[in-house]
Amino acid sequence: MELDVLPALRVWIDQDLCTGDGICTDHAPDVFVILEDGIAYCREGDKTFNDPGGSAELALVPPALERAVVESAAECPGECIFIEFDEAPELTAGDDG
Repeated sequence: MELDVLPALRVWIDQDLCTGDGICTDHAPDVFVILEDGIAYCREGDKTFNDPGGSAELALVPPALERAVVESAAECPGECIFIEFDEAPELTAGDDG
């Protein structure tokens, strides 16, 4: 039995580079939000990663939204959206022997 596990996609925004254009929120409003300061932040469900934000807090992207997040990063004029992949855990289908 072979198991295929894809790495999880996570995203963060460098708020120092964000121009506040909102392209990310157009593409993936469930992952990105612009707060009162006019800067974009990532969110994961009900949690917004704004304290401290940046690379210190990576939001897990639901698989159905991965394409939209990648498109957001590609079109971002501030080039402030960074995507990282968790390493897939090694799975075995039997004993180690």
